Amino acid sequence: MNNLLKIIFGSCLGVILAFGAVILIGSIAIGSLAGKADKPKEVKANTVLHLKFDEVIPEQTGNTVVELAEFSSDKKLGLHDMAKTIRGAKSDDRVKGIYLDITSSVLGSASASVVREAIEDFKASDKFVIAYSKSYSQGGYYIASAADKVYVNPMGGVDWRGYGAVLSFFAEMLDAVGVEMEVFKVGKFKGAVEPFVRNDLSEENRLQIRQYVEGLWDVTKQDVAASRNLTPDRLEQIADEYAAFNAEGALQSGLVDAVGYEDEALKEMRTRMGLEDDDKIHLMSPQDYFPSVKGKTDFSVKDKIAVIYAEGGIVDGEGGEAQIGDKQYVKVIRKLRNDDKVKAIVLRVNSGGGSAMASENIWRELMLCKEAGKPVVTSMGDVAASGGYYIACASDSIFAEPNTITGSIGVFGLFPITKELMNENLYLNFDSIKTSKFSTSYTTVYAMTEEEKTIMQNSTEAIYDTFLTRVMNARNYPSKEAVAEIAQGRVWTGTAAKENGLIDRFGGLTEATAAAANLAGLESYRTSEYPKRKDPLMKLLEDLSGENAKVSDKIMQAELGEYYTHYQQFKTIREMKGVQALMPFNVEIK
Repeated sequence: MNNLLKIIFGSCLGVILAFGAVILIGSIAIGSLAGKADKPKEVKANTVLHLKFDEVIPEQTGNTVVELAEFSSDKKLGLHDMAKTIRGAKSDDRVKGIYLDITSSVLGSASASVVREAIEDFKASDKFVIAYSKSYSQGGYYIASAADKVYVNPMGGVDWRGYGAVLSFFAEMLDAVGVEMEVFKVGKFKGAVEPFVRNDLSEENRLQIRQYVEGLWDVTKQDVAASRNLTPDRLEQIADEYAAFNAEGALQSGLVDAVGYEDEALKEMRTRMGLEDDDKIHLMSPQDYFPSVKGKTDFSVKDKIAVIYAEGGIVDGEGGEAQIGDKQYVKVIRKLRNDDKVKAIVLRVNSGGGSAMASENIWRELMLCKEAGKPVVTSMGDVAASGGYYIACASDSIFAEPNTITGSIGVFGLFPITKELMNENLYLNFDSIKTSKFSTSYTTVYAMTEEEKTIMQNSTEAIYDTFLTRVMNARNYPSKEAVAEIAQGRVWTGTAAKENGLIDRFGGLTEATAAAANLAGLESYRTSEYPKRKDPLMKLLEDLSGENAKVSDKIMQAELGEYYTHYQQFKTIREMKGVQALMPFNVEIK
């Protein structure tokens, strides 16, 4: 027995010592990296800002899930800090130009427009912008087209062929395994349920997707035409002929200026800077350059405008990184409402929606801010649809980009019935005892009765009616019927949304902030961002400790690759609580 106790004690002591060593090493690493993070990189003479856009850029700096292998104290630069970096370099004599090293871009359409606008502003300084790629995707070329000179590798080209939408459907697969989806929805355009109950697009969904994809394509053609001295019709012709697929075709069609290699693009930069062939160009990432333009907050200015970033799916509870949890956001907004220094709120929305209950709770807090005399202005990003529009409609004024996707005023509920799967395929059987009529209702192993279905449908319709009322009152429509004409779950581009009254004007976060200041009567103010983001190393340690339970998702993403999006769809459905205000998701625009 004594030997056994010694063995157990020795094992426990070993585990404790090993765990302590890991914590000690981790603390040293964190301290070391944090110390380095506090020291901005030196900006040397003849610096060129090196932009790639091959990784996801969040709206707010640091609002990302930390990857398992990403042991760094640097927060990933957000979209608006990225634009601030580009604009800041415009007046920095040490920065001579921008090198757009772009093959493809993971930015959404509206986010890409924000970047292009910043690049166009930078060009006004007469500094150069050179783009080079082995081969351009359409998204990558959309940004690169803003350059003074566009290079492409002799073996490459521009994948300019127009936009298309690809959706996945699971109804046949679900039927094969014995799962039936009960659907409760309001809005004939509410296509989010279709992947689970159909094998193709409904006519209504096909119509709305075609219209907003064509709307996005029109904006892209107009922007590129202006940059490349071409016409939208000519760009349409190039796409129809797939004429820029190879390097020579891209050159002849006018999409690129030169066919060459990267060393030739770098040589052109040296020439523009007056350097010799063997002189070094100091390429600097926006992440490293940002501390030079970030500046210090002037805390002597008491009046504040709070900028709240609402990015990701809207969920009940706290939510995680890149999610909008109503518990967290209600707490933040309530605190801002009671802060006398905060004179106005700007809500930056990039969300396709989610929980109707969570959307309602966030909407309520924003309305209380307005009642307290604090103006609320919304700035829409790539997407502000369904629940994303629900929280936005509380605003005094709404800004969007022409290629923002918004609207989708509609709700739905999905309920999987697994009776056939359990009974006939897995040979599992269930029995139950209940005290009241509905005691065992809405369990996935029993089919729904007609009465149960009626209750769910009535609940869905009541939430839709509330949604219509919110929009009617906020946007000054004459009646709910008038809202319903543009609702029905239908998705609109920013251009169409402005025409039908869902938004007020075009512009980004800067314009929305200026409007909020004007509404609040502020001449001088400082801005403060919310929610406050944790250090990435702390987030990583929380993930590893299970506090945020994100590790399994990262492993699944690494294993499934491009099929991870399908897994995400099922995971989203599984985690849904109650009726959802969600746009037609997983629309992959190519």
